[in-house]
Amino acid sequence: MDRPTELVPRRYMAIGGRGPEDVVADARGRVLTGVEDGRILRVDGLTELSAARVEVLAETGGRPLGLELHPDGDLLVCDAERGLLRVGLDDGVVRVLADSVAGERLRFCSNVVALSDGSICFTVSSRPYPLHQWIGDLVEHTGTGRLLRLAPGSETPEVLLEGLQFANGLAASADESFLVLAETGARRLTRYWLAGPRAGHSEPFAENLPGMPDNLWRGTPDGPIWVALAGPRVPPLDLLHRAAPAVRRTAARVAVRAPFHPTGTIGVLAVDDTGRFVHHLARRHSGFRMVTSVCETGGRLILGSLWERGIAVCEAPVPK
Repeated sequence: MDRPTELVPRRYMAIGGRGPEDVVADARGRVLTGVEDGRILRVDGLTELSAARVEVLAETGGRPLGLELHPDGDLLVCDAERGLLRVGLDDGVVRVLADSVAGERLRFCSNVVALSDGSICFTVSSRPYPLHQWIGDLVEHTGTGRLLRLAPGSETPEVLLEGLQFANGLAASADESFLVLAETGARRLTRYWLAGPRAGHSEPFAENLPGMPDNLWRGTPDGPIWVALAGPRVPPLDLLHRAAPAVRRTAARVAVRAPFHPTGTIGVLAVDDTGRFVHHLARRHSGFRMVTSVCETGGRLILGSLWERGIAVCEAPVPK
């Protein structure tokens, strides 16, 4: 991979809530996000930063993570406490689409994508660890992440793929023949085929990433898939992942009790449907930490973070 281009921030904008974990842009350039206290927020006016304003659209009653704008105008929400939700953006009504699979409660839904056939695919990051202990799964390397599908009219998701290392961001290819999902704990993107001779099979899409991939976002079918890097590569963690399970479990118990402080190194990637890297932007010693999401709107990149109390607005790279 080529050396990264400098990621240039224009402004950090407080939004009145902590942890805007995922950010998505609508057709009018407004950015939607969910924060720690369960509110779904919409940020408007980002083209003129001095006039930007924040409004509350709904409250999930849980902890919203990944978001996806549904073609019918509603918002799909992966809530770490309540499962897969559907939120009416006009009336704020929250409806639970799925909160269990095979009798097991969905405790860590992560990211979601709506397909043109009416089905909804989403990820679960970890089965043993809840959101507030996310670092435990990354340290133990449990491989309990899942890719699920909710068929049109169904209330019960089916498991498409399991054994994933902290399944996270999700995006569809332009023709919807495959999904790309982020495995944060393995520093890779994985392809899951929905159609064609390999339908139902998975394979590496992009490996050995320079950081830990988190949420994915695709604005248009002809645009790239944006990948947020929540943290840089940690060589001691790579080494620990090769240790015996008992060693990893012990290390995880320590990690969930230790104070966590993200580094100041941030980064984002963009890939096309062949797995080619279109952009790699990074910044060291950033005042905005732990970038868990990125979207593009109005010639700017908007960054979200599980850690911060606002979003970052950066210069978008020149299209290649």
